[in-house]
Amino acid sequence: MRTKTFYIFIILFLSIMTQTISAQDWANLNRYKIENAALTTPSENENRVVFMGNSITEAWSTFDPNFFRDHHYINRGISGQTTPQMLLRFRADVINLKPDVVVILAGTNDLAENTGPIDDESIMNNIISMVQLAKVNDIKVVLCSVLPAYDFPWKPGLHPDKKIPILNDLIKKYADENAIEYSDYFSAMVGDKNNLNGDYTHDGVHPNAKGYQIMAPIAQEALVKTLKKQ
Repeated sequence: MRTKTFYIFIILFLSIMTQTISAQDWANLNRYKIENAALTTPSENENRVVFMGNSITEAWSTFDPNFFRDHHYINRGISGQTTPQMLLRFRADVINLKPDVVVILAGTNDLAENTGPIDDESIMNNIISMVQLAKVNDIKVVLCSVLPAYDFPWKPGLHPDKKIPILNDLIKKYADENAIEYSDYFSAMVGDKNNLNGDYTHDGVHPNAKGYQIMAPIAQEALVKTLKKQ
């Protein structure tokens, strides 16, 4: 009969193997590898647009699939990701797809410390690096505000209700200084306690279908203005 020690060893072994496998693809470069390989070079009049982000972007295609289908937008959101992870996969999931515009929505999981503590300057440096990579590859940029949240259910007590407006001010300031369109989801979706309005969410952080219906025209307006600059 197998001993308790044996079972503990197996559990520890599996845990270490899982962490090792995860660490080998920390930025999740394999998430869209097949989809990226299947994409053809954009046609001359395609106006290809890539949405880069975390779970808020990834789930958008589920809650409002017509927004992406009707406009032929490409969704490259990955749940749980922080800006350093997005920066690492920016070439594979944005630059190599040769879009005209990239829409960057990032920062929620940084403030939730998903990959460890990080300050606002480091978050902004990652966002700025993505913008600079886009521009040097002739890709225009739309920057988005972080959505409001009163607390993070998976990491409570970090006070995003106070931190998100500060980060958004930095993102907007950079956008204004660099003639980049800014999609202000925050102002359209915020509640009376800097929370995500309850009508627009199912968990206080992620939008529901109604929330994405609020976001879509804001994003679309910014994209139209950006494409006109070509």
